[in-house]
Amino acid sequence: MPALCPTLRRDGDQVVILDQTRLPFEEHYLHLAGLADAVTAIRDMQVRGAPLIGATAAFGVALALRHDASDATLEEADRSLRQTRPTAVNLHWALNRMRAALLPLAPDARGAAAWAEAEAIRREDAAANARIGEHGLALLRRQAATARRPLNIMTHCNAGWLATCGHGTALAPLYAAHAAGLDIHVWVSETRPRNQGLLTAWELARSGLPHTLVADNAAGWLMAEGRVDCVIVGADRIAANGDTANKVGTYLKALAARAHDVPFYVAAPRSTIDLACPNGAAIPIEERDADEVRMLAGLAGDGSVVRARLVASTSAVCNPAFDVTPAGLLTGIICESGVLAPDALAPLATS
Repeated sequence: MPALCPTLRRDGDQVVILDQTRLPFEEHYLHLAGLADAVTAIRDMQVRGAPLIGATAAFGVALALRHDASDATLEEADRSLRQTRPTAVNLHWALNRMRAALLPLAPDARGAAAWAEAEAIRREDAAANARIGEHGLALLRRQAATARRPLNIMTHCNAGWLATCGHGTALAPLYAAHAAGLDIHVWVSETRPRNQGLLTAWELARSGLPHTLVADNAAGWLMAEGRVDCVIVGADRIAANGDTANKVGTYLKALAARAHDVPFYVAAPRSTIDLACPNGAAIPIEERDADEVRMLAGLAGDGSVVRARLVASTSAVCNPAFDVTPAGLLTGIICESGVLAPDALAPLATS
C-alpha cells in the first residue's frame, strides 16, 4: 500500500488539511482554526471527496465547540456546514451523527466528546477503505486470471486517499492489487472542469502504479478498442434503488461500458448509501461557478501557477458538478460489507 500524506488530522485545538486546490502543482497544508475555516475548506474544495467532506464537517463541529458548546453554537455549526455542498450525503450523515452524539450531553461535556466522535469517524472511514480494497481485490484477481495482458482498469475523478481518510474507495482495490503483485494498469480520465483526474495521476505516480492520463472524451474509444477490462468509480450519493451520483462524466462512461460489455463498479462506504433517497431523480445536483469551465490553471515556464481564460466571461456556462448513473448500468457496488447488487440495498437498513 502507498505511504499516505495525511489529508486530515488534529493538531492541538486546530485541524490540519492538505489543500487540494494547490494540487497537483504544490503540496501545501492548511491549519483550520475555527468553524469558518472548515466551512471554507469544504465549500471551496480545499478538501473534496464525499468521505473526506463528511469527516471534515465532523471536525468542523469540534472546532466550533471549543469555546462555546451551547445548543445555539451547535445548531449554527450544523446549519453552516450543511449548506456547503448539497450532493455528497456523507456530509449530512456525519453531521447527523455528531448531533446525535452531542445533543444529549451537557454543554461542558460536548467539547471533548466532539473531538472523540470526529476522530472515530476518521478512523472508521480508514477501516472501511481497507475493507473496500479487500473486496475489490477479490474481483480484480478473478478478472486478472483470464487477462492476456496487464489488467486495464479505468477510473474517473479522484476516489483515492486524497478523497478519504484512508486508501480511498475506487482506488483502494487498485492499491491492494498492486501490493499483491497483480499486473495492472490504470486509465485516468482528466475529469474536466476541475481536472481531478490529475490528482489521481499524482497519487498513482507517488505509489509507482502504472497509469496513463487520457482526455475524458477518449474513454469510449478505449472501451470500443477492447483496452479497458473494468471501470471502478467512487460515489457522492447512492439512492435506495442503486442510482448513483458521482462526478459529472461518470454517466457517459457507464453508457460506454454497457455498450462494450465492460464491468462497471461503484466503490463507496455504506455512509454514502442514502436509503432515505428513493432514486436518482431525488438527488440534488450541485451547480458550481461558471469560471471553473471558463478558466484553466497550469504551470508557466518559470514554474509559477497561472490561470488562463478559455472563453469570454460573457459566454453562458452550465457547470453541474455531478451526474446520476442509473442502477441498471452498474455491475455492482463495492462497500465495506462486500460487493452488493445495485438493486438489493434495502437490507442495509436493518443490518
